[in-house]
Amino acid sequence: MIGEKYLELKEKLTMVGDEDRPDSSTAEVHILFNGYAKDGDTPAGSYVASTVGFIRDRDARVIIDPGMVPNPKAILDPLAALGESPANITDVVFSHHHPDHILNAALFPYARFHDYWAIYKGDTWESREAEGFHLSPSIRLIATPGHTPQDITTLVGTNEGVIAFTHLWWFAEGPEDDPLADDLDALHAYRIRVLQVASLIVPGHGAPFIPDVTTPR
Repeated sequence: MIGEKYLELKEKLTMVGDEDRPDSSTAEVHILFNGYAKDGDTPAGSYVASTVGFIRDRDARVIIDPGMVPNPKAILDPLAALGESPANITDVVFSHHHPDHILNAALFPYARFHDYWAIYKGDTWESREAEGFHLSPSIRLIATPGHTPQDITTLVGTNEGVIAFTHLWWFAEGPEDDPLADDLDALHAYRIRVLQVASLIVPGHGAPFIPDVTTPR
């Protein structure tokens, strides 16, 4: 059931509007692996993989959510096909800290790592809020709690519109109510925020989709 918190957040976030758009639209986006979440062979097991993205914008080479996949080649082979190596990656973004979204982070030894409150590289920890932070002119982070309190969304400006990498949705069909959400009111409100600017959604565990009237709000 939608609560009072949702209504308050929705009103506040609806006012943000185009302010969320990245400053530029020069990025190039590729999906390295389409994730999934499905039942396993036993009641206690499951199969889960994150959707892994790659973004190029000027000097930036960015990986989104290098988490669980069948094996590292599922990430590295498509990256190599694009002419890139793990050593070239400048930045890695974690949408949140669940292991299925971070497990393969060590594949990228020279990258800066971004989460909701800091940037990490080597032995350095630089505190900063993700909200409004630009990795490049076309790549912007915003806070979108709901699935976890620490969730962030990566908004990418391209010549075809804004692409959002986010765990506000698991797949194109939702689910309408995230069964593992920490705060459903926040999740539904931040969906509205993202849908105001995104022409394509890359969900946490599924293929990219174009949002329409059937997209869960």
